Amino acid sequence: MIKWVKEGRDRKMQENEIDTRNALDLARRFSMAGRRALVTGGSVSIGREIVRVFAEAGADVAIHFARGADVAFGQPDAAEEAVREVRGRGRRGVAIEADFGRAGEAARCVGEATGALGGLDVLVVCASVQQRTPFLDLPADEIERQIQINFRATIELLQAALPGMKANGWGRVLTIGSINQTRPESDLAVYAALKSAQHNLSFNLAKDYAAHGVTINNLSPGLVATERNRWRREDAAKWAEIQKNSAPMQRAGQASEMAGAALLLCSDAGSFITGIDLQATGGRHLGWQ
Repeated sequence: MIKWVKEGRDRKMQENEIDTRNALDLARRFSMAGRRALVTGGSVSIGREIVRVFAEAGADVAIHFARGADVAFGQPDAAEEAVREVRGRGRRGVAIEADFGRAGEAARCVGEATGALGGLDVLVVCASVQQRTPFLDLPADEIERQIQINFRATIELLQAALPGMKANGWGRVLTIGSINQTRPESDLAVYAALKSAQHNLSFNLAKDYAAHGVTINNLSPGLVATERNRWRREDAAKWAEIQKNSAPMQRAGQASEMAGAALLLCSDAGSFITGIDLQATGGRHLGWQ
């Protein structure tokens, strides 16, 4: 009897050791240990989850944020909280406030992130704005604001970050797109057009930088529960109907579900993937309804 108990205990210990070894081997595949990342719009929602998973994977992270946007979302301390989370995981974290509505701010953001972290290996372009307004009613100043934040700032970020990645022979760029690139809504025409332009930009640059160890990809979320659409969730019945009609999965995605895709594309696990548009839409991109 004692022998059986001992054999059972030894077998369990061996199984635990194997499980631990397997978990470590899997973690190494997706490791970002020693990498230095900048996540724009990293204080809330999808950006925040990407910051969190990068830190868990071992990266130091610079978190870009816009104070006015965080205040509007009712989270004035979101950036500072995100930095604490990163540091709580044993990584370096820094918050960088920048208004991408002003020319030059995006380039400054890259410069500050590079200085704070001692270099930049990964860039995630997540910050954007949108306004649900019929196309013919969209005022000129709002159109200009969206062009500046959603596209010109992206160009600035890329022009500032790519030379260093090319010189180092390693880099990851991930632009966050939208299902609206291919399944547009009439009230988001300009937003959708700019997301399409951003995707086209990343697609073109991917070919140019592939030989230098730099991958450039686009991630297009479908309907995801975020701070931006929190107002749509205030009426539970309406939100349930929106989700049902949003995709074959008939539910909204969670920001954490986008972070896993980002980790794949920004770690060594995605080292042979470049120039793609990863549709994380619950199937909405399939032309459903």
